[in-house]
Amino acid sequence: MPLLYVTDLAYPARGRRYCDEDIFLTSRLRADFELALCHPADAEALLPLGFDAVIVRNSGPVLHYQEAYDSFRAVALAAGTPVYNPLTGRADMAGKQYLLDLTAAGYPVIPTIDDPARLAELPPVPQYAVKPKQGADSIGLTFTATPDGPAGAVLIQPRIDFTYEVSFYFVDDAFQYALYAPDPARRWELKPYAPTEADLAFARAFIAWNTLDHGIQRVDACRAPSGELLLVELEDLNPYLSLDLLPAEVQNTFITSLTRSLHSFLG
Repeated sequence: MPLLYVTDLAYPARGRRYCDEDIFLTSRLRADFELALCHPADAEALLPLGFDAVIVRNSGPVLHYQEAYDSFRAVALAAGTPVYNPLTGRADMAGKQYLLDLTAAGYPVIPTIDDPARLAELPPVPQYAVKPKQGADSIGLTFTATPDGPAGAVLIQPRIDFTYEVSFYFVDDAFQYALYAPDPARRWELKPYAPTEADLAFARAFIAWNTLDHGIQRVDACRAPSGELLLVELEDLNPYLSLDLLPAEVQNTFITSLTRSLHSFLG
């Protein structure tokens, strides 16, 4: 089963080494699959070479190669090429509109608007987080007491003095592990986290909302001052997994789950 594995090994992610994670993952997946690695900008050109599927991993923010990604997506959909994660994701894969949709639907998410004229709909706070609606990886993020910008172009959220951030990692709909950042100022200095049943119910609600039958998803949340979890991001395109921080037995369980998921996906 030859797979085209899409990654940007040279992307300079803050606090993360994409290349190390993808070298580790591909070294383990080769036990079950034939793999060819390529940069995301080259994926479309390689599609005709007869791969059974494309697996998108640490490919970096799409905005850095938006035209190439949009073209790859269109060609893959037209040709019926299996892409893992499937291109039907409703969260980050489709942009940031889901934060607005989840806010409107009453999900436990950091309240989000995309029009400064609607600021009264948010809780009153000293500062607001403002970022481009098409942004990623905190690119363009600013904090201000007076958000502005054209309607529909920015996301505006109350700046929350949260206790910590925590991420829940899933393969298909199966929970794998959780990691958290005890220091809010050090997002990628992560430690193992033992979730409660309430924590898992929170995370699973977003996995269920996204309706992906297969794939890797990361539910990022923050612990609000009042104690509840609020969604920060639902990453369903290319979530970084921080596998290097896990004990060997957890890594092995994750690889087993991913391999099983890929076999099921490929039929």
